[in-house]
Formats: sequence, structure tokens, C-alpha cells
Amino acid sequence: MNRLGLRPHASRAAIIASASLLSIISATPALAADQPAQPDQPAQPAQPAATPPADNAQGAPDIVVTAQFREQRLQDTPLSITAVPAALLEQRSQRSLVEVANQAPNVTLRQQGASFGPSIGASIRGIGQFDFNPAFEPGVGLYVDDVYYSSLTGANFDLLDLERVEILRGPQGTLQGRNSVGGAIRLITRRPDADGGGFVEATYGSRNLIAVRGGATFTIADGLYARIAGTARQQTGYVDRIDYGCSHPGSGVTSQRGGGDCLVDHMGGVGYTAVRGSLRYHPNPDIDIMLSGDYTRDSRTNAAEVLVAAQPPGNTLNIGPAYGPRFICGRFCNYAQFNQPAATWAGPVAPGYPLVATQGEDTTQYSGWGVGLNVDLRLASWAQLQSITAYRAWNDRFSSDDDLSPSSIGFGQNRLRYWFWSQEARLNLDLASTLQLTLGGYYNDQRTTYFTFQDIRYAVIPLQFIGNDPVNANSWAAFGTAIWHPIDHMTLTGGLRYTNEHKDYTFVRRNPDGVTSNPFLGALNGVTGVYDGDRVDYRLSADYRFSPEVLAYATYSTGFKGGGIGPRPFNPAQARPFNPETLTNYEVGLKFDLFDRRLRFNASAFYNRYNNIQLVLLSCPQFGGPGPCALPQNAGNAHIKGLEFETYIRPTTGLTIDGSLSWIGFHYQCVNITVVRPLNAGETDSCSSDPSIIGRLSARPPATPEWKWSFGIQYEIPTSVGSFTPRFDMSHQSVTSGGVAAGGFDLPAFTVANARLTWRDNSHMWQAAVEVTNLFREYYYLTTFDLRGAGAGFVKAQPGRPREWALTVTRRF
Repeated sequence: MNRLGLRPHASRAAIIASASLLSIISATPALAADQPAQPDQPAQPAQPAATPPADNAQGAPDIVVTAQFREQRLQDTPLSITAVPAALLEQRSQRSLVEVANQAPNVTLRQQGASFGPSIGASIRGIGQFDFNPAFEPGVGLYVDDVYYSSLTGANFDLLDLERVEILRGPQGTLQGRNSVGGAIRLITRRPDADGGGFVEATYGSRNLIAVRGGATFTIADGLYARIAGTARQQTGYVDRIDYGCSHPGSGVTSQRGGGDCLVDHMGGVGYTAVRGSLRYHPNPDIDIMLSGDYTRDSRTNAAEVLVAAQPPGNTLNIGPAYGPRFICGRFCNYAQFNQPAATWAGPVAPGYPLVATQGEDTTQYSGWGVGLNVDLRLASWAQLQSITAYRAWNDRFSSDDDLSPSSIGFGQNRLRYWFWSQEARLNLDLASTLQLTLGGYYNDQRTTYFTFQDIRYAVIPLQFIGNDPVNANSWAAFGTAIWHPIDHMTLTGGLRYTNEHKDYTFVRRNPDGVTSNPFLGALNGVTGVYDGDRVDYRLSADYRFSPEVLAYATYSTGFKGGGIGPRPFNPAQARPFNPETLTNYEVGLKFDLFDRRLRFNASAFYNRYNNIQLVLLSCPQFGGPGPCALPQNAGNAHIKGLEFETYIRPTTGLTIDGSLSWIGFHYQCVNITVVRPLNAGETDSCSSDPSIIGRLSARPPATPEWKWSFGIQYEIPTSVGSFTPRFDMSHQSVTSGGVAAGGFDLPAFTVANARLTWRDNSHMWQAAVEVTNLFREYYYLTTFDLRGAGAGFVKAQPGRPREWALTVTRRF
């Protein structure tokens, strides 16, 4: 078997002990009340550096987090962390994972466009991933109850039955499972316990929104508890798909609809169902074992997209009606693609796939399930062992008429089958009153089969093919962290991690009959690309509590995102490996609880050295000539610096104000020449600081706004019939890059406001809320896909949801 070999072994950075950034600092919002930790939880509290201020009902509440896998007050944790309790998620009307990022500094989470299926894009501090392909590593780690989710597909979780969300910024890995170079997002669900209780909730709203949610805990026997929770949500889409021939009867385009009704479908619909069950054995404080399982189904029309630019394609055959600006429909509409008899293949694509070329369903069908076993054992008063075992699997099928027109420019159909198994073990040790250790190990194995049918009408290159690529990956790691309190009020933390990983990707490229070899891509058929790598990462941190109200910290840490093989070569020259990208992070921070804890203010400043940056090029004629391109390459090196601020204010009883602000500066130091152009005669590739080379790339990565802020205010008004709480939220982000190349379509800045009014009876058993999202009807884009550089001639974008209202009634018991 032909093999593309790649065996990079990253150099091991020397430990640097000084982080001397002199600026306003730290990182943590405590934006709403959370439930305090239960006293019988087996997690061991870290030794406090100073006596915390006593609880004050009029001030900012304590939030207990486990970001360092020991129970700590949020304000005692020397990390840049946003902790959002379930109550605040509800008050903000946030029900999906991507919505949580609206108030988190330098964090972007987005539902991806139709070409990327039911996946999300995730970025923290300009570092992340926006491609669902299993050949890539997420730059942001996603965890549900400490179980790592290795895939961005199906990751826009419903925030069902949560206790809180923790968003950690900066490299993670010396304390937990997978290395995450940008940061990590942890979802912590409600655990069944002896208190019981539950809720049911029903919602009705705009465009036939119907949603139900519920959860309940049951005591089976003393020390044995179960909880089940579920949700179902249906809603009509908000972008109309229209028959162009019907709506433009004199255009020469044949209408496929009759009776004068030109509407074909609504894109951006919702069809989500999920259920989760947990069985917990907790007979005493020393034993806590929880078995959990979940199932999710997402069946809907594709993400809502519109054309924002359309021009005659350069290197692409224009089959059917002439392509151009006439197919730009408007703000919330696009035009449907129907079967063009002259453009289709004669027979079915492959068994089980009866669709013909350039004719697709434009739907997404995802189903996934998983089981996890979390075992916590207190071995002694000074030792706690935790084991986390998980298995996950999903199937995903989606198709996309990429050009959003009656023309036949591009069409793709994809089906992925995936399973993932992981095992993690952590041992927490309290060796003395001043020293705690965490030692751990991690292993995961995953398999994906990626079937795809692509019909890209290039004039010279016959890019109508199917692929059926097996993708394998595994990783193991050992890690440890020591927390030492050398003197009163001071804590020193050191962490070390070793990671070893393997990936292989086999290309299957055949004609649409599924049997014969594709004449152009046949050279790739059966070729396997292999990546093996290892890496050592570090973390050093010092924090000092100047008073019960003020904590300062400084951190040095490193991280990486693994390399691999480019999974989408459209010609043999694009079958290229890419190396790991690496990050060195310097950070300082301050955390304040002032004025009897009526004002909480946290700030952080960071400086990153970001090397071998992985970018996916959508235009790369330097590799095989003009044509389609989706080529991952190591673009070069950059410096990133930023500031993050979060605050929580409770000036008087009932009134709370929260806010956040972030700024990030991204500057390329050098760019590899072959990333932007072919080498000149006698020239060798290098990372060049020539402005003419650097200027060929976008000034910053996609989905990384320079400025981002949010503001929220609510006031609880008690009355004899219950309390009324009006709330208002507003969030803003500045212009963001829509791609990696300079001159592409950028996403304009936008500001979105939401409002909510909640009534709760005096027993807190009944609740009703009316909400309006996008109150001022802001029109904005979430994502964009610019294929003009590849010769396809179009830019499509995903508009944000229009103004919507909803009424929700909740009964607790």
C-alpha cells in the first residue's frame, strides 16, 4: 500500500519561569448564583490561600467550580474561566451551546453553514477549528461531565438539565484528558441525589416553535438514585427557498412548481430531540459511581444561507441557466436547485444513494448516542481516585446545493459513521496541608468512515467522484499537577503533560458508479497518509491573595494541536501533510470582590506566541493549478495579545448587572511563501516576514473579532402574587474575517439585543416567561463561505435569526 509518511516530533520547550506582563489583569465572571457544592461530594477542596469573605446575601454569590478537578470557589481559581450557572442560562434565554459564547470574552461558537453539516465552529482567543472533517483536531476541547467530545459534528448541544457551564481560556491538558490548545468548554449536568425534584416546561413561539423539556430524579433505594431528562424542539426555518422559474416567469428558467406557489421550503429549521439518563450509586461520602447514557436526533432542513455575491464562474462549467448576480435573492431567501436532465448522471450514485448529480435534499440527518461511567472513590482521607470511561457513536448524513441557484455549479453529499472510546484516570493526593498532587492518564481510540459524493463542474478537471475514506486516530497521555502553598496567601502550581498520537487517512476516489477509477483522482485511490507525533507541555502558575477581596495570578503554559494529512485533495499535488501548531501562553490576572461583594470584577491580559498555524486554504493554484481547494497548511507564526474583563454588580436587593469586554490583537510575524504563491526560480520555501507575503493573508483568523462586549441587567420585583423579573441583554462583536485570504468577504459588525419578562409564584413552583430575541431586528451574518478564489464564483453566508418571540411555562416539583 502506498503511504504518505509524516512523523514530526515537536521540540520540547524549556520551562520559562517569568511572566511579566504589567497591565490590568485576570479572568473570571461569576455572573449568577449557582448551587453550592454538596457536602457529600467526593471531590477534595484545594487548600485555600486565605480565608474567603463570608457569604453575603446582598453581594455576589459564590460559585464552586471544578476546573482544576478539585472544588474551589471561582474567585480562588487562578484561571481565565467563565462560569455560567443554570439559572443565568435560563434568564438569558440560552438553550444551545453556541449561545453561551455571546457573553464570554474572546470566545466564538457558531453553528456552521450547510456545507459543513450539523457541526459547530469553536474558537477561543483566535485559536480553534471550523471544519467537521475527522482528520482535524478541535482547537477547543468540549467536555460533558468530564467526557471528551472529539468531534465538532453534533456538538451544538441543547443545554438540557445543566448545573453550570465552565469556559476555560488558554491551553488545557495538564489536568485533564485531551490537550486543548485554545481552551476548553465543560458542561456539568445535574446529578441525581436524595433531594429528588424535577421540572416540566413547554414553549410556543415564532414560526410554529413548539418545544418541551423536562427532568426528574427518583430514589430507587437508599444511596441509589436515577434521573432522566429530555427535550424536543421543532420550528420552521427562517430563510425561504424559492423556485426561480416560478418567481421570474420571463427568465427562461423552467418552473418546477405549479399553481403559482413559488415557495419550495424553509431553510434553517429546527428538529431536535434528546434524552439523557443517569443512575448514581452514592451510599456514603467515599463512594460515588454514576452510569449515564444519552441519545440525540437532529433532523431538519439545512442551515439558513443566502447568496451575497455571485459572478460567472471562472474555471467552472456553468450547466443550466447562466450564473450571476440575478440569483442573489435577498436577505432571507435563496433559490432552489432542481434536477437538470442534461446535467445529471444516468444512474444512481451508489447503493442507498439514489440521488443524481446536482440534485439534493438540502437536509441534515444526525443521530448519536453515548454511555459513560464515572467512578469516584475516596481511598483515604488524603487520596481520591477517579475513573472516566466513555463510548460514543453517531451517524450523520447531509447534502448541500452549494451555489444556491438553479444552475449546476456545485453539489455535495456526505455521510459519516463514527465511534469513539476513551478511558481516563486521575488520582488526587493531599500529601500535606500545603501540598496537593493530581496524577492522571488518558487514552482514546476513534474510527470514522467518511462517504462523500462531489459534483464540482470544473471545465478541465472531471471532479465528479465518490469517496469512502476510513479515518483512524488514537492518542494517549500522562499528566500531573502539583499545587503548593509555600507561605500564607500564596499558591504555586506546576503541571506537566506528555502526549503521543497517531492518525491515518486512506483515500478512496472512484467514479460515481462506485466501481471504476476516477481518471484524474485515481492516483490517490488506496493511498494512506500517516501522522505520528508526540509532545511535552507545561504549565506554571503563581497566585497571591493580597486580601480576602483581591487575588492576583500569573501563568505560563504551552499547548498544541496535532498535525495530520489533508483530507480533501482535489488533485495529487494537494495530498500533503501538515504539522502540529503550537502555542506558548503568558498571562496575568486579578480577581476582585469589593464593597461587601456588591461588585465583582475580574480581568486578564495575555500574550501568545502561536507557531505553525494551521489554516485551510480555499484557493491554492500553487498546488496543482487552478481548481477547487480545501487544503490545510501550516501558514506561519503570529503573536496574539489580548485583554478580558468581566463584572457582576448587585447594587441593591433584586437588581443585578453583568457585563464583559474583550480585545484581541493578532499579528503575523512571518508567513510560509508557498501558502500564498508558487516559489520563484531558485527560491526555497521559508517563513517570510516580507510585507508582500504577509499581506496575502487575512489580518486575523476567521471568527476572531477584535472587540467584543456584552451587557445584561435584571430587576426582581416582589408582589403578593409572585415576583416579576424583567431582563435586558445586549451583545456586540466587531468585524470578523470570513476566510484566510486577504480581500475575502468579511462579516460586518453587529449588535443583538434580547428581552425577557419572568413571573414566578411565591412558592417557586410555577413560572411563566415571555422573551423576544433580536429585539431590534438586526440583520447580520454568522458564517460565510467564499469560493470565488477557487473559481466557483460565489459567496454564501448564514444570516442570524430574525426577531423571534416565545412564551414558556415551567412547573417544578
